[in-house]
Amino acid sequence: MTMKKNKIIFWTTTSIIFVMEALMPLATLLFAHEHFNAGTKPLGYPDYFAYALIVCKILGATAIMFPKLPAKLREWAYAGLTFNLLFAVISHLAVDQIISYILMPVMVGVVLGVSYVHSQKIIFKSKNI
Repeated sequence: MTMKKNKIIFWTTTSIIFVMEALMPLATLLFAHEHFNAGTKPLGYPDYFAYALIVCKILGATAIMFPKLPAKLREWAYAGLTFNLLFAVISHLAVDQIISYILMPVMVGVVLGVSYVHSQKIIFKSKNI
């Protein structure tokens, strides 16, 4: 695959992650504050957990949008977002077992995985040029 295709796939998937994991929670917090805990409250989590989750998701999604940040920081951001999605699946399996609530973080995780793989391809190819 060419470097151009890798970059297109990386930026497309990373932008999707940024919108879903950073912009949407931030917009909810700012413009529909009464719904900030709509995803965590039914699962039994306290309100402070929703605030912490929103902050961490915004920081992680923002970190992967900046390829010039240190590689370790970006790796931690990908790991944190992956753990978030993994535990969302586990929480929904344990509490409500609603298939659409379970599949959504799985699908976002696939997009995150594609973003990660293509970020690594870009890094590898740029080092070998």
